Amino acid sequence: MGSPLSFQVTPGMRRLGSSVLGMEAIVTALMTPVAISVGGVAPALAVTVGIGLAVLCVVAAGLLKHPAGYILGSVVQVLAICSGFMVTAMFFLGALFTALWITAIFVARRVEGVTSR
Repeated sequence: MGSPLSFQVTPGMRRLGSSVLGMEAIVTALMTPVAISVGGVAPALAVTVGIGLAVLCVVAAGLLKHPAGYILGSVVQVLAICSGFMVTAMFFLGALFTALWITAIFVARRVEGVTSR
């Protein structure tokens, strides 16, 4: 087993990871008006967190050719769960996207490992 620094990125991981992050960007951006109208969060804070998190998702998706993209994507998952302090439903949605993120990485690695034999 290699060290964590020798993380090998596969095409399937990029495809599945970018799909998860793309959908997550939409959900986190749509969290902004919900936080303002339902949660009573100050608009500046809601826009900063919601749109900022959506931008991080897009940036992470763009970096998925490199291991740094997966690190940023994992940080995004933690931040998405933490956004539940603004909109309670994001605790659930953040956990759901985290599960999808982890699944995307491991399933793609396993499938591509089997097909490369």
